[in-house]
Amino acid sequence: MINQPNQAPYASPSSIGVKPDARLSTAFLTQAFAWMFVGLLLTAGVSAAVMSSAQAMKFAQDYLLFIVIAQFALVIVISGAINKISATVALGLFFLYAASVGLFIGLIVAGYSGATVAQAFLSASAMFGGAAVYGAVTKRSLASMGGILTMGLIGLIAAMIINIFLQSSAVNWLISIAGIGIFTALTAYDVQRIQAGDLAARLGSMEKAAVVGALRLYLDFLNLFLFFLRLMGGRN
Repeated sequence: MINQPNQAPYASPSSIGVKPDARLSTAFLTQAFAWMFVGLLLTAGVSAAVMSSAQAMKFAQDYLLFIVIAQFALVIVISGAINKISATVALGLFFLYAASVGLFIGLIVAGYSGATVAQAFLSASAMFGGAAVYGAVTKRSLASMGGILTMGLIGLIAAMIINIFLQSSAVNWLISIAGIGIFTALTAYDVQRIQAGDLAARLGSMEKAAVVGALRLYLDFLNLFLFFLRLMGGRN
């Protein structure tokens, strides 16, 4: 599950040093984080339901490929067609996406010990929280990081595909470390973009910006959790 920062084809507020009113910046972040947390709660609820039901687990296993394809399609629709759909529809699609991810996460988490899952969650929460605070308070512009992070994501995906065939534990460890580093940086980058009003300016709607911002933050946290889980091992 990897998101990729979109490079706006226009001069975004953060790139030209324009800052919105402090209250408006707070509102941008508050809405995005609120929907992100609702999405995470929905994912956790569906994941718990899958792990507690043999029928749900079998359904997730049997239709895993379809679920993954549907998830990619939903992300593309939310990100690519956001200007053509209403904020309410976009939010509904985001919640549908979060629910579908719960099926996927339920399968993954079931293969690890409870202690490992808890450690991965706490580690991801700490890393995400620290990066989010940094992105919100730093005076340094992170706008130039977009291109670097995009290249990093492409390299990370390529390495993950290659290691499917290599099955190297050393490469897997390096991938996990790189993934944590990239998504930590992406968290700070995305928080600053949301706070600066870049998404609201591009979409022309605070409500739509909140949904897209929530999706980005959700993906940042989710990927941090998955890479920490991958790094810690401890499979059942």
